[in-house]
Amino acid sequence: MGVVELSWWQLALATLMIVALAACTHVARLAVGRSLLVAALRTVLQLALIGLVLEALFATSALYWVVLMATAMLLIAGREVMARQQRRLNGAWTLGIGTFSMLLSAFTVTVLSLTLIIGPEPWYTPQYAIPLLGMMLGNTMTGVALSLDRLTEGVWRQRALIEGRLMLGQRWQEAVGDLRRDAMRGGLIPTINGMAAAGVVSLPGMMTGQILAGSPPAVAVKYQILVMFAITAATGFGTLLAVTLASRRLFDERERLRLDRLAPPRSKG
Repeated sequence: MGVVELSWWQLALATLMIVALAACTHVARLAVGRSLLVAALRTVLQLALIGLVLEALFATSALYWVVLMATAMLLIAGREVMARQQRRLNGAWTLGIGTFSMLLSAFTVTVLSLTLIIGPEPWYTPQYAIPLLGMMLGNTMTGVALSLDRLTEGVWRQRALIEGRLMLGQRWQEAVGDLRRDAMRGGLIPTINGMAAAGVVSLPGMMTGQILAGSPPAVAVKYQILVMFAITAATGFGTLLAVTLASRRLFDERERLRLDRLAPPRSKG
């Protein structure tokens, strides 16, 4: 059975569900209706745009276009990590740490998966490389953002305790060790929960998409296992690296806590 084509009027019906939800949130005075509609509009525009870009990219299959696309995805993901921080590091440090962590983790896992496991010819075939990298970056971005946010907020709240530990002679790694571990766990929990619930509570997105596209369930399951393991590895290594770099930035060479390297909290209004 082939793929069932969706027309624009059918997508319009799906849009009505979002409009109805926005109306309900407005009646309930949740103050999220406008954000919901804006997010839905962004979804349509961004996915329509990326669809056109991918069609052109699949038609050329040139390495330099794949690299350019991957670079753009990485920079956008790095900006999103910075934007999600309530109390970020001063300057471009949050952007740099987030981008660097995702570069080393998500890109490395993607390349290894393409070259050693999947093995398309050539290995950078856009049909495989771009969707796989997108899944790696999307999940790693979430893990890095959560862990950095938890780390900086924890350091600010427990600044007196950390400085007390430093005065007692502890190294900076020991003084902030429990916060680093908590931040790393926070970044990994969504991914671990996703693996634990896969196939029991929910059918993962990639597997569902392949089944809807007509792939045999056994093939879809194999790809989903590969993707989930790769996502977990990328998120784990990215989170570990980001927390390590960010926590080191919060102390100077004399192992003093440098709260002046944290920007003021962003307004929630």
